[in-house]
Amino acid sequence: MFKNRLIYIVLFLLGSVILGGCGEYEKLLKSRDFQKKYDVGVEKYEEEEYVKAATLFDQVANIYRGTIKADTVKYYQAKSYYGQRDYLMAGHYFSELSMTYPNSVFLEECDFMNAYCYYKQSPRAELDQTNTMQTIQTLQLFMIKYPNSERLSECREIIMEMSDKLVEKSFISAKLYFDLGYYKSAIIALRNSLMEYPETRHREELMFMILKSSYLLADQSIPTKQRERFQATVDEYYSFIGEFPEGSHTREANRIYENSNSFLGIKNQS
Repeated sequence: MFKNRLIYIVLFLLGSVILGGCGEYEKLLKSRDFQKKYDVGVEKYEEEEYVKAATLFDQVANIYRGTIKADTVKYYQAKSYYGQRDYLMAGHYFSELSMTYPNSVFLEECDFMNAYCYYKQSPRAELDQTNTMQTIQTLQLFMIKYPNSERLSECREIIMEMSDKLVEKSFISAKLYFDLGYYKSAIIALRNSLMEYPETRHREELMFMILKSSYLLADQSIPTKQRERFQATVDEYYSFIGEFPEGSHTREANRIYENSNSFLGIKNQS
């Protein structure tokens, strides 16, 4: 009985403390004590209570504009949103600090974090890659602006990762036309992918799909276009086999070549 009563008292006191703390925070939000809001905002940030910290810094950002604390407030505001994983808002405030306070002690970090927020928003390869391209462009600008930065190695790693994702996106998009059976469009998209990323790890696969698309397009064409398209298939075969004479698709490539030559041979005899 005494034990249960003791537990109840402890829980009651703990609840009172929590509610009291919430009450103090709510009162602070309604007050005009901007210095205290700033101080508590820093405390909440350090305690990783990022939502409360961001709310307080949102309230004081305009108040401190034009003062010596202005960039510090903006820095904590950005970092508080970053702590919430709200990379869109965090990136916005990092960028705003960089543009508004070019002499800030936080400038280099904010320029990097602006790019890093784009990186955190970069989706998987199948989706739109606007943020991926923004990551690369912003990091490249960072490397030019800060040639002696300690973050250069990390920048290069991220740029390489994002470039690989763009290669993958290009491959997936081009392959989609092939998978759907739109062989004429597939040839164009596959060629464009190769031209844009000639060193892609998918080079053999792309070149083979161009060959096979050319063959299937010829096979499905009306008679008046077949000869020209089978000849184009033979030309694609020579390009493919010249680079990958013993590749994983060589056997099927040879079959396509033989079938195409067979068609052209029959037409030559008629």
